[in-house]
Amino acid sequence: MPPAEQLNNAYEFTVSELSQSLKRTVEDTFGHVRVRGEISGFRGAHSSGHCYFALKDESAKIEAVIWKGVHGRMRFKPQEGLEVIATGKLTTYPGSSKYQIVIEALEPAGIGALMALMEERKKKLAAEGLFDEARKQLLPWLPEVIGVVTSPTGAVIRDILHRLEDRFPRRVLVWPVKVQGEGSAEQVAAAIRGFNALPEGGKIPRPDVLIVARGGGSLEDLWSFNEEIVVRAAAESMIPLISAVGHETDITLIDFVADKRAPTPTAAAEMAVPVRSDLFVEVADLGRRTRAYWQRAQESRRSELRAAARALPAAGDLLAIPRQRLDSAGSALPRCLKANTHAHFRRFTAASSKLTLRVLHGQISQADHRLTVCGERLGLSARSLLRQRRDRFAGLEVRLRASKLSNAQAQRNAIARQRERTHRLAERAGRALATLLQRLDARVEASGKLLSALSYRGVLARGFALVRDEAGHPVHAADSVGPGARLEIEFADGRVAATADADRPAPTAKRAPVQAKPAAADTKPAPKRVAKPVDQGSLF
Repeated sequence: MPPAEQLNNAYEFTVSELSQSLKRTVEDTFGHVRVRGEISGFRGAHSSGHCYFALKDESAKIEAVIWKGVHGRMRFKPQEGLEVIATGKLTTYPGSSKYQIVIEALEPAGIGALMALMEERKKKLAAEGLFDEARKQLLPWLPEVIGVVTSPTGAVIRDILHRLEDRFPRRVLVWPVKVQGEGSAEQVAAAIRGFNALPEGGKIPRPDVLIVARGGGSLEDLWSFNEEIVVRAAAESMIPLISAVGHETDITLIDFVADKRAPTPTAAAEMAVPVRSDLFVEVADLGRRTRAYWQRAQESRRSELRAAARALPAAGDLLAIPRQRLDSAGSALPRCLKANTHAHFRRFTAASSKLTLRVLHGQISQADHRLTVCGERLGLSARSLLRQRRDRFAGLEVRLRASKLSNAQAQRNAIARQRERTHRLAERAGRALATLLQRLDARVEASGKLLSALSYRGVLARGFALVRDEAGHPVHAADSVGPGARLEIEFADGRVAATADADRPAPTAKRAPVQAKPAAADTKPAPKRVAKPVDQGSLF
Protein backbone atom coordinates (compact mmCIF):
# COMPACT_ATOMS: atom_id res chain seq x y z
CA MET A 1 0.00 0.00 0.00
CA PRO A 2 1.38 3.47 -0.86
CA PRO A 3 2.51 5.69 2.05
CA ALA A 4 -0.24 8.21 1.24
CA GLU A 5 -2.90 5.51 1.70
CA GLN A 6 -1.28 4.44 4.96
CA LEU A 7 -1.45 8.02 6.24
CA ASN A 8 -5.10 8.26 5.26
CA ASN A 9 -5.89 5.15 7.30
CA ALA A 10 -3.97 6.44 10.43
CA TYR A 11 -5.89 7.65 13.52
CA GLU A 12 -6.56 11.36 13.51
CA PHE A 13 -5.59 13.20 16.76
CA THR A 14 -6.96 16.55 17.73
CA VAL A 15 -4.44 19.14 18.88
CA SER A 16 -5.66 18.83 22.49
CA GLU A 17 -5.45 15.02 22.41
CA LEU A 18 -1.93 15.13 21.03
CA SER A 19 -0.85 17.72 23.62
CA GLN A 20 -2.30 15.70 26.49
CA SER A 21 -0.66 12.51 25.20
CA LEU A 22 2.73 14.23 25.00
CA LYS A 23 2.18 15.68 28.51
CA ARG A 24 1.46 12.24 30.00
CA THR A 25 4.46 10.73 28.21
CA VAL A 26 6.87 13.40 29.48
CA GLU A 27 5.52 13.34 33.03
CA ASP A 28 5.59 9.53 33.22
CA THR A 29 9.13 9.32 31.83
CA PHE A 30 10.63 12.24 33.80
CA GLY A 31 8.51 12.20 36.94
CA HIS A 32 11.40 13.26 39.23
CA VAL A 33 14.66 14.80 37.96
CA ARG A 34 17.57 16.90 39.25
CA VAL A 35 18.90 19.52 36.84
CA ARG A 36 22.03 21.64 37.21
CA GLY A 37 22.17 24.95 35.42
CA GLU A 38 22.43 28.71 35.60
CA ILE A 39 19.33 30.83 36.31
CA SER A 40 18.52 33.11 33.38
CA GLY A 41 15.75 35.63 32.85
CA PHE A 42 14.70 35.85 36.51
CA ARG A 43 12.96 39.15 37.31
CA GLY A 44 11.47 38.34 40.69
CA ALA A 45 8.15 36.80 41.58
CA HIS A 46 5.18 37.39 39.28
CA SER A 47 2.16 39.36 40.51
CA SER A 48 0.48 36.01 41.12
CA GLY A 49 3.37 34.89 43.36
CA HIS A 50 4.74 32.32 40.88
CA CYS A 51 8.30 32.55 39.50
CA TYR A 52 9.11 32.03 35.82
CA PHE A 53 12.69 31.79 34.47
CA ALA A 54 15.02 29.44 32.59
CA LEU A 55 17.90 27.08 33.42
CA LYS A 56 20.72 27.06 30.91
CA ASP A 57 24.20 25.71 30.34
CA GLU A 58 26.67 26.14 27.48
CA SER A 59 24.44 24.68 24.75
CA ALA A 60 20.83 24.32 25.96
CA LYS A 61 18.08 25.99 27.94
CA ILE A 62 14.92 24.74 29.66
CA GLU A 63 12.02 26.80 31.00
CA ALA A 64 11.35 26.57 34.73
CA VAL A 65 8.52 27.55 37.05
CA ILE A 66 8.22 27.68 40.85
CA TRP A 67 4.69 27.84 42.24
CA LYS A 68 3.82 30.42 44.89
CA GLY A 69 3.53 27.99 47.83
CA VAL A 70 6.84 26.27 47.03
CA HIS A 71 8.64 29.63 46.61
CA GLY A 72 7.50 30.76 50.05
CA ARG A 73 8.94 27.65 51.72
CA MET A 74 12.30 27.74 49.90
CA ARG A 75 15.40 28.35 51.95
CA PHE A 76 17.41 29.58 48.95
CA LYS A 77 15.62 32.05 46.71
CA PRO A 78 16.42 32.08 42.97
CA GLN A 79 18.66 34.90 41.74
CA GLU A 80 19.76 35.93 38.29
CA GLY A 81 23.06 34.25 37.21
CA LEU A 82 23.22 31.82 40.16
CA GLU A 83 24.23 28.24 39.36
CA VAL A 84 21.81 25.91 41.12
CA ILE A 85 20.64 22.32 41.32
CA ALA A 86 16.87 22.14 40.79
CA THR A 87 14.76 19.19 41.83
CA GLY A 88 11.32 18.71 40.28
CA LYS A 89 9.35 17.10 37.50
CA LEU A 90 9.12 17.75 33.77
CA THR A 91 5.84 18.67 32.17
CA THR A 92 4.57 20.40 29.04
CA TYR A 93 2.62 23.59 28.52
CA PRO A 94 0.10 22.93 25.72
CA GLY A 95 -0.60 26.63 25.24
CA SER A 96 2.82 27.25 23.67
CA SER A 97 3.98 23.73 22.71
CA LYS A 98 7.00 23.72 25.03
CA TYR A 99 8.22 21.64 27.92
CA GLN A 100 9.30 22.99 31.32
CA ILE A 101 10.43 21.84 34.75
CA VAL A 102 8.26 22.47 37.78
CA ILE A 103 10.81 23.03 40.56
CA GLU A 104 10.05 21.65 44.02
CA ALA A 105 13.48 22.26 45.65
CA LEU A 106 16.42 24.54 44.84
CA GLU A 107 19.95 24.56 46.17
CA PRO A 108 23.21 26.24 45.10
CA ALA A 109 25.52 24.16 42.99
CA GLY A 110 28.48 23.68 45.34
CA ILE A 111 30.56 25.87 47.61
CA GLY A 112 31.62 28.14 44.76
CA ALA A 113 28.05 29.21 44.10
CA LEU A 114 27.46 29.86 47.79
CA MET A 115 30.64 31.93 48.02
CA ALA A 116 29.64 33.91 44.92
CA LEU A 117 26.20 34.53 46.38
CA MET A 118 27.76 35.53 49.70
CA GLU A 119 30.17 37.97 48.01
CA GLU A 120 27.39 39.51 45.98
CA ARG A 121 25.24 39.96 49.09
CA LYS A 122 28.25 41.35 50.99
CA LYS A 123 28.84 44.00 48.33
CA LYS A 124 25.18 44.97 48.34
CA LEU A 125 25.01 45.38 52.13
CA ALA A 126 28.38 47.17 52.26
CA ALA A 127 27.12 49.66 49.67
CA GLU A 128 24.25 50.45 52.02
CA GLY A 129 26.74 51.27 54.80
CA LEU A 130 25.79 48.43 57.15
CA PHE A 131 29.45 47.46 57.69
CA ASP A 132 30.76 50.95 58.52
CA GLU A 133 32.83 51.23 61.68
CA ALA A 134 30.96 54.39 62.65
CA ARG A 135 27.81 52.29 63.22
CA LYS A 136 29.46 49.96 65.73
CA GLN A 137 28.85 50.42 69.46
CA LEU A 138 31.17 49.95 72.41
CA LEU A 139 30.59 46.93 74.64
CA PRO A 140 29.66 47.65 78.28
CA TRP A 141 32.54 47.01 80.68
CA LEU A 142 30.48 44.97 83.15
CA PRO A 143 26.96 44.12 81.90
CA GLU A 144 24.27 43.19 84.39
CA VAL A 145 22.23 41.01 81.97
CA ILE A 146 23.57 39.12 78.94
CA GLY A 147 21.23 37.94 76.18
CA VAL A 148 22.22 34.82 74.22
CA VAL A 149 20.65 33.81 70.90
CA THR A 150 21.49 30.18 70.20
CA SER A 151 20.14 26.64 70.28
CA PRO A 152 19.16 25.55 73.81
CA THR A 153 20.24 21.93 73.22
CA GLY A 154 23.74 22.43 71.81
CA ALA A 155 27.10 22.62 73.55
CA VAL A 156 27.44 26.33 72.76
CA ILE A 157 25.15 27.54 75.55
CA ARG A 158 26.87 25.27 78.08
CA ASP A 159 30.30 26.60 77.07
CA ILE A 160 29.10 30.20 77.40
CA LEU A 161 27.49 29.62 80.81
CA HIS A 162 30.54 27.73 82.08
CA ARG A 163 32.92 30.47 80.90
CA LEU A 164 30.78 33.21 82.48
CA GLU A 165 30.70 31.26 85.74
CA ASP A 166 34.49 31.04 85.75
CA ARG A 167 35.14 34.69 84.87
CA PHE A 168 32.31 36.74 86.35
CA PRO A 169 28.81 35.25 87.00
CA ARG A 170 26.12 37.38 85.38
CA ARG A 171 22.41 36.96 84.72
CA VAL A 172 21.88 35.27 81.33
CA LEU A 173 18.71 35.31 79.21
CA VAL A 174 18.60 32.64 76.48
CA TRP A 175 16.34 33.05 73.44
CA PRO A 176 16.10 29.53 71.97
CA VAL A 177 16.26 29.41 68.15
CA LYS A 178 17.10 27.03 65.36
CA VAL A 179 20.62 27.68 64.10
CA GLN A 180 20.40 25.53 60.99
CA GLY A 181 17.80 24.56 58.44
CA GLU A 182 14.59 26.04 57.16
CA GLY A 183 13.20 28.93 59.18
CA SER A 184 16.36 29.36 61.29
CA ALA A 185 17.22 32.77 59.82
CA GLU A 186 13.76 34.13 60.60
CA GLN A 187 13.99 32.86 64.19
CA VAL A 188 17.43 34.44 64.76
CA ALA A 189 16.25 37.79 63.36
CA ALA A 190 13.10 37.64 65.49
CA ALA A 191 15.19 36.88 68.61
CA ILE A 192 17.46 39.91 68.03
CA ARG A 193 14.49 42.19 67.47
CA GLY A 194 12.68 40.64 70.45
CA PHE A 195 15.54 41.44 72.84
CA ASN A 196 15.62 45.02 71.53
CA ALA A 197 11.86 45.35 72.03
CA LEU A 198 12.06 44.55 75.77
CA PRO A 199 11.32 47.71 77.82
CA GLU A 200 13.87 49.02 80.27
CA GLY A 201 12.81 48.37 83.84
CA GLY A 202 10.19 45.81 82.77
CA LYS A 203 9.34 42.46 84.26
CA ILE A 204 11.90 40.80 82.00
CA PRO A 205 15.18 42.79 82.19
CA ARG A 206 16.57 44.20 78.95
CA PRO A 207 20.04 42.77 78.17
CA ASP A 208 23.06 45.07 78.18
CA VAL A 209 24.84 42.99 75.53
CA LEU A 210 23.78 40.27 73.05
CA ILE A 211 25.69 37.18 71.96
CA VAL A 212 24.62 35.43 68.74
CA ALA A 213 26.41 32.07 68.89
CA ARG A 214 26.62 28.81 66.97
CA GLY A 215 29.14 25.98 66.79
CA GLY A 216 31.30 25.20 63.79
CA GLY A 217 30.08 23.65 60.56
CA SER A 218 30.18 23.82 56.81
CA LEU A 219 29.21 26.85 54.79
CA GLU A 220 25.79 25.35 54.17
CA ASP A 221 25.30 24.79 57.90
CA LEU A 222 26.23 28.40 58.69
CA TRP A 223 24.25 29.87 55.80
CA SER A 224 21.42 31.10 58.03
CA PHE A 225 23.79 33.76 59.41
CA ASN A 226 24.46 34.98 55.85
CA GLU A 227 20.78 35.68 55.21
CA GLU A 228 19.88 39.32 54.64
CA ILE A 229 17.13 39.29 57.28
CA VAL A 230 19.64 38.31 60.00
CA VAL A 231 22.22 40.88 58.90
CA ARG A 232 19.67 43.69 58.86
CA ALA A 233 18.30 42.70 62.27
CA ALA A 234 21.83 42.79 63.72
CA ALA A 235 22.47 46.20 62.11
CA GLU A 236 19.24 47.59 63.60
CA SER A 237 20.05 46.33 67.11
CA MET A 238 20.38 49.12 69.67
CA ILE A 239 21.98 46.66 72.10
CA PRO A 240 25.71 45.97 71.51
CA LEU A 241 26.02 42.63 69.73
CA ILE A 242 28.83 40.05 69.71
CA SER A 243 28.93 37.58 66.81
CA ALA A 244 30.26 34.12 67.73
CA VAL A 245 29.32 31.92 64.77
CA GLY A 246 31.48 28.91 63.93
CA HIS A 247 35.22 28.65 64.50
CA GLU A 248 37.89 31.27 63.98
CA THR A 249 38.24 30.43 60.28
CA ASP A 250 34.49 30.60 59.60
CA ILE A 251 33.31 33.94 58.19
CA THR A 252 29.65 34.94 57.94
CA LEU A 253 28.00 38.24 57.03
CA ILE A 254 26.77 38.80 60.58
CA ASP A 255 30.45 39.09 61.63
CA PHE A 256 30.83 42.26 59.52
CA VAL A 257 27.77 44.01 60.94
CA ALA A 258 28.20 42.95 64.59
CA ASP A 259 29.76 45.38 67.05
CA LYS A 260 32.35 42.74 67.99
CA ARG A 261 33.35 39.42 66.41
CA ALA A 262 34.48 36.53 68.59
CA PRO A 263 36.37 33.57 67.07
CA THR A 264 34.41 31.11 69.25
CA PRO A 265 31.39 31.23 71.59
CA THR A 266 33.76 30.82 74.56
CA ALA A 267 35.73 33.85 73.40
CA ALA A 268 32.46 35.79 73.15
CA ALA A 269 31.79 35.09 76.83
CA GLU A 270 35.32 36.30 77.63
CA MET A 271 34.67 39.52 75.69
CA ALA A 272 31.39 40.12 77.48
CA VAL A 273 32.72 40.15 81.08
CA PRO A 274 36.11 40.66 82.75
CA VAL A 275 37.77 38.18 85.14
CA ARG A 276 36.45 38.69 88.66
CA SER A 277 39.64 37.50 90.38
CA ASP A 278 41.70 39.92 88.29
CA LEU A 279 39.32 42.69 89.30
CA PHE A 280 39.75 41.76 92.98
CA VAL A 281 43.55 41.88 92.62
CA GLU A 282 43.38 45.17 90.73
CA VAL A 283 41.03 46.73 93.28
CA ALA A 284 43.26 45.56 96.16
CA ASP A 285 46.31 46.96 94.42
CA LEU A 286 44.56 50.28 93.79
CA GLY A 287 43.47 50.42 97.44
CA ARG A 288 46.99 49.75 98.64
CA ARG A 289 48.41 52.39 96.32
CA THR A 290 45.74 54.86 97.43
CA ARG A 291 46.55 54.34 101.10
CA ALA A 292 50.29 54.70 100.47
CA TYR A 293 49.75 57.88 98.51
CA TRP A 294 47.49 59.29 101.23
CA GLN A 295 50.10 58.52 103.90
CA ARG A 296 52.87 60.18 101.87
CA ALA A 297 50.64 63.22 101.28
CA GLN A 298 49.89 63.50 105.00
CA GLU A 299 53.60 63.32 105.91
CA SER A 300 54.41 65.96 103.32
CA ARG A 301 51.72 68.33 104.63
CA ARG A 302 52.86 67.72 108.22
CA SER A 303 56.46 68.64 107.30
CA GLU A 304 55.29 71.78 105.46
CA LEU A 305 53.24 72.82 108.50
CA ARG A 306 56.21 72.40 110.82
CA ALA A 307 58.48 74.45 108.55
CA ALA A 308 55.87 77.21 108.30
CA ALA A 309 55.44 77.24 112.10
CA ARG A 310 59.17 77.67 112.57
CA ALA A 311 59.28 80.61 110.12
CA LEU A 312 56.48 82.57 111.85
CA PRO A 313 57.50 85.30 114.43
CA ALA A 314 56.27 85.35 118.04
CA ALA A 315 52.90 86.87 118.93
CA GLY A 316 54.48 89.64 121.10
CA ASP A 317 56.70 90.73 118.22
CA LEU A 318 53.74 90.90 115.83
CA LEU A 319 51.67 93.12 118.21
CA ALA A 320 54.43 95.42 119.44
CA ILE A 321 54.28 98.01 116.65
CA PRO A 322 50.42 98.19 116.50
CA ARG A 323 50.38 98.59 120.29
CA GLN A 324 52.84 101.52 120.04
CA ARG A 325 50.76 103.22 117.33
CA LEU A 326 47.66 102.89 119.50
CA ASP A 327 49.40 104.57 122.48
CA SER A 328 50.59 107.51 120.33
CA ALA A 329 47.08 108.03 118.87
CA GLY A 330 45.54 107.96 122.38
CA SER A 331 47.89 110.62 123.73
CA ALA A 332 47.25 112.94 120.74
CA LEU A 333 43.45 112.63 120.80
CA PRO A 334 42.59 115.50 123.33
CA ARG A 335 44.77 118.01 121.47
CA CYS A 336 43.23 117.10 118.13
CA LEU A 337 39.70 117.51 119.47
CA LYS A 338 40.47 121.08 120.66
CA ALA A 339 42.01 122.03 117.30
CA ASN A 340 39.00 120.62 115.44
CA THR A 341 36.60 122.67 117.63
CA HIS A 342 38.56 125.93 116.98
CA ALA A 343 38.51 125.28 113.22
CA HIS A 344 34.73 124.78 113.12
CA PHE A 345 34.22 127.97 115.23
CA ARG A 346 36.26 130.03 112.75
CA ARG A 347 34.23 128.75 109.78
CA PHE A 348 30.96 129.56 111.63
CA THR A 349 32.14 133.13 112.41
CA ALA A 350 33.08 133.76 108.78
CA ALA A 351 29.69 132.56 107.60
CA SER A 352 27.75 134.65 110.13
CA SER A 353 29.58 137.85 109.09
CA LYS A 354 28.12 137.48 105.59
CA LEU A 355 24.49 137.33 106.83
CA THR A 356 23.50 141.11 107.04
CA LEU A 357 20.26 143.05 106.19
CA ARG A 358 21.77 144.57 103.11
CA VAL A 359 22.68 141.17 101.78
CA LEU A 360 19.17 139.88 102.52
CA HIS A 361 17.56 142.91 100.76
CA GLY A 362 19.78 142.31 97.75
CA GLN A 363 18.81 138.69 97.56
CA ILE A 364 15.08 139.58 97.89
CA SER A 365 15.35 142.20 95.13
CA GLN A 366 17.07 139.71 92.85
CA ALA A 367 14.35 137.15 93.54
CA ASP A 368 11.65 139.78 92.87
CA HIS A 369 13.29 140.70 89.56
CA ARG A 370 13.48 137.04 88.55
CA LEU A 371 9.82 136.62 89.47
CA THR A 372 8.77 139.63 87.36
CA VAL A 373 10.75 138.37 84.37
CA CYS A 374 9.24 134.90 84.73
CA GLY A 375 5.72 136.41 84.90
CA GLU A 376 6.25 138.36 81.72
CA ARG A 377 7.62 135.32 79.97
CA LEU A 378 4.66 133.31 81.24
CA GLY A 379 2.18 135.84 79.82
CA LEU A 380 3.91 135.86 76.46
CA SER A 381 3.91 132.06 76.43
CA ALA A 382 0.19 131.94 77.32
CA ARG A 383 -0.75 134.40 74.58
CA SER A 384 1.39 132.52 72.06
CA LEU A 385 -0.16 129.22 73.11
CA LEU A 386 -3.67 130.72 72.89
CA ARG A 387 -2.96 132.06 69.42
CA GLN A 388 -1.66 128.65 68.30
CA ARG A 389 -4.72 126.94 69.71
CA ARG A 390 -7.03 129.48 68.00
CA ASP A 391 -5.30 128.87 64.66
CA ARG A 392 -5.51 125.14 65.18
CA PHE A 393 -9.22 125.29 66.03
CA ALA A 394 -9.85 127.43 62.93
CA GLY A 395 -8.15 124.87 60.76
CA LEU A 396 -10.14 122.09 62.40
CA GLU A 397 -13.35 124.06 61.79
CA VAL A 398 -12.57 124.35 58.10
CA ARG A 399 -11.73 120.65 57.88
CA LEU A 400 -14.88 119.76 59.84
CA ARG A 401 -17.07 121.85 57.53
CA ALA A 402 -15.51 120.26 54.46
CA SER A 403 -15.83 116.81 56.04
CA LYS A 404 -19.48 117.54 56.88
CA LEU A 405 -20.22 118.52 53.28
CA SER A 406 -18.40 115.49 51.89
CA ASN A 407 -20.13 113.22 54.41
CA ALA A 408 -23.54 114.61 53.48
CA GLN A 409 -22.75 114.11 49.81
CA ALA A 410 -21.61 110.55 50.52
CA GLN A 411 -24.81 109.87 52.46
CA ARG A 412 -26.91 111.25 49.58
CA ASN A 413 -25.02 109.03 47.14
CA ALA A 414 -25.53 106.03 49.42
CA ILE A 415 -29.26 106.83 49.71
CA ALA A 416 -29.49 107.09 45.93
CA ARG A 417 -27.73 103.74 45.53
CA GLN A 418 -29.99 102.12 48.12
CA ARG A 419 -33.08 103.64 46.41
CA GLU A 420 -31.93 102.24 43.08
CA ARG A 421 -31.25 98.88 44.68
CA THR A 422 -34.70 98.97 46.30
CA HIS A 423 -36.28 99.65 42.90
CA ARG A 424 -34.39 96.71 41.39
CA LEU A 425 -35.40 94.43 44.26
CA ALA A 426 -39.03 95.61 43.93
CA GLU A 427 -38.99 94.80 40.22
CA ARG A 428 -37.45 91.40 40.94
CA ALA A 429 -40.02 90.81 43.68
CA GLY A 430 -42.85 91.74 41.26
CA ARG A 431 -41.51 89.37 38.65
CA ALA A 432 -41.06 86.66 41.25
CA LEU A 433 -44.59 87.22 42.57
CA ALA A 434 -46.01 87.06 39.04
CA THR A 435 -44.08 83.86 38.40
CA LEU A 436 -45.27 82.43 41.70
CA LEU A 437 -48.91 83.32 40.89
CA GLN A 438 -48.57 81.72 37.47
CA ARG A 439 -47.22 78.57 39.10
CA LEU A 440 -50.03 78.57 41.68
CA ASP A 441 -52.64 79.12 38.91
CA ALA A 442 -51.14 76.22 36.99
CA ARG A 443 -51.26 74.06 40.12
CA VAL A 444 -54.88 75.07 40.81
CA GLU A 445 -55.80 74.36 37.20
CA ALA A 446 -54.03 70.97 37.35
CA SER A 447 -55.76 70.19 40.65
CA GLY A 448 -59.12 71.15 39.12
CA LYS A 449 -58.47 68.91 36.18
CA LEU A 450 -57.46 66.10 38.56
CA LEU A 451 -60.61 66.74 40.64
CA SER A 452 -62.78 66.67 37.52
CA ALA A 453 -61.11 63.45 36.43
CA LEU A 454 -61.71 61.87 39.85
CA SER A 455 -65.32 63.21 40.20
CA TYR A 456 -68.15 60.70 39.97
CA ARG A 457 -69.95 63.00 37.50
CA GLY A 458 -67.48 61.91 34.84
CA VAL A 459 -68.62 58.37 35.46
CA LEU A 460 -72.27 59.49 35.12
CA ALA A 461 -71.43 61.16 31.82
CA ARG A 462 -70.28 57.78 30.46
CA GLY A 463 -73.83 56.34 30.96
CA PHE A 464 -73.80 55.18 34.57
CA ALA A 465 -76.33 56.18 37.26
CA LEU A 466 -76.12 56.83 41.01
CA VAL A 467 -78.92 55.39 43.22
CA ARG A 468 -79.72 57.04 46.57
CA ASP A 469 -82.22 56.16 49.28
CA GLU A 470 -84.76 58.52 50.87
CA ALA A 471 -82.05 59.97 53.14
CA GLY A 472 -79.88 60.79 50.15
CA HIS A 473 -77.22 58.14 50.89
CA PRO A 474 -75.82 56.08 48.02
CA VAL A 475 -77.13 52.51 47.72
CA HIS A 476 -74.27 50.03 47.23
CA ALA A 477 -76.12 46.66 47.24
CA ALA A 478 -79.55 45.39 46.14
CA ASP A 479 -80.06 43.58 49.46
CA SER A 480 -80.21 46.92 51.26
CA VAL A 481 -83.38 47.99 49.30
CA GLY A 482 -86.72 46.91 50.75
CA PRO A 483 -90.01 46.43 48.84
CA GLY A 484 -91.69 49.72 48.01
CA ALA A 485 -88.63 51.76 49.05
CA ARG A 486 -88.42 55.26 47.67
CA LEU A 487 -85.29 55.74 45.60
CA GLU A 488 -83.68 58.59 43.74
CA ILE A 489 -81.61 57.89 40.61
CA GLU A 490 -79.10 60.49 39.41
CA PHE A 491 -78.10 60.60 35.77
CA ALA A 492 -75.64 62.91 34.08
CA ASP A 493 -78.44 65.29 33.06
CA GLY A 494 -80.68 65.14 36.14
CA ARG A 495 -82.37 63.06 38.88
CA VAL A 496 -85.40 60.71 38.72
CA ALA A 497 -87.52 59.36 41.61
CA ALA A 498 -88.35 55.64 41.64
CA THR A 499 -90.07 53.00 43.79
CA ALA A 500 -88.75 49.46 44.35
CA ASP A 501 -90.92 46.45 43.35
CA ALA A 502 -93.57 45.51 45.93
CA ASP A 503 -93.02 41.76 45.46
CA ARG A 504 -89.23 42.04 46.21
CA PRO A 505 -88.25 40.06 49.33
CA ALA A 506 -87.34 42.08 52.38
CA PRO A 507 -83.58 42.56 53.07
CA THR A 508 -81.97 40.19 55.57
CA ALA A 509 -80.53 43.00 57.74
CA LYS A 510 -82.11 46.36 58.07
CA ARG A 511 -79.87 49.31 57.75
CA ALA A 512 -79.86 51.72 60.66
CA PRO A 513 -81.75 54.87 59.87
CA VAL A 514 -79.41 57.71 59.10
CA GLN A 515 -80.49 61.28 59.60
CA ALA A 516 -80.50 63.08 56.32
CA LYS A 517 -78.04 65.88 55.97
CA PRO A 518 -79.50 69.27 55.19
CA ALA A 519 -78.91 70.31 51.63
CA ALA A 520 -76.46 73.12 50.99
CA ALA A 521 -77.87 76.56 50.36
CA ASP A 522 -76.43 76.77 46.88
CA THR A 523 -77.59 73.28 45.85
CA LYS A 524 -80.31 73.45 43.24
CA PRO A 525 -83.33 71.16 43.78
CA ALA A 526 -83.40 68.22 41.42
CA PRO A 527 -86.25 68.33 38.91
CA LYS A 528 -89.09 66.09 39.94
CA ARG A 529 -90.32 63.58 37.44
CA VAL A 530 -93.34 61.34 37.53
CA ALA A 531 -92.50 57.75 38.36
CA LYS A 532 -93.08 55.28 35.64
CA PRO A 533 -95.77 52.60 36.11
CA VAL A 534 -94.62 49.38 37.64
CA ASP A 535 -95.64 47.36 34.61
CA GLN A 536 -93.06 49.18 32.53
CA GLY A 537 -90.24 47.23 34.16
CA SER A 538 -87.90 47.50 37.16
CA LEU A 539 -84.59 49.34 37.27
CA PHE A 540 -83.05 46.39 39.18
